[in-house]
Amino acid sequence: MKRIRKAVFPVAGLGTRFLPATKAVPKELLAVVDRPLIQYAVDEAIEAGIEQMIFVTGRGKNAIEDHFDMAFELESTQRERGKDMSALEGTRLAPGNAVFIRQQEPLGLGHAIWCARDIVGDEPFAIILPDEFMHGKPGC
Repeated sequence: MKRIRKAVFPVAGLGTRFLPATKAVPKELLAVVDRPLIQYAVDEAIEAGIEQMIFVTGRGKNAIEDHFDMAFELESTQRERGKDMSALEGTRLAPGNAVFIRQQEPLGLGHAIWCARDIVGDEPFAIILPDEFMHGKPGC
């Protein structure tokens, strides 16, 4: 049995259930306490041993890619000021471990997953829906 190393995050949806908040901010970036929903989902995937995160995005979702990228100006300024950088831990994935694919039109969950087919290849993979937020008790 092959180990699951890849996870597909279908994040191209329009977020209509959360309007008007999602008119300007992707629903996956809505904060729950101190982190956006997508961060909880990626943290869960990493804890499960997933190595490659495949994000299927859509129009207006560039901020998701930016969230997992280096924020050079912010990080540089914080370091110069001697500020704590621990809040940014987990927001940068290892080089090559984040893949972003565009779903050109919102044709549903199955289509979004299908858009990742060339990256997934013949490997087993997980599908993680970042707008389904569940928080379990530690140790359960």
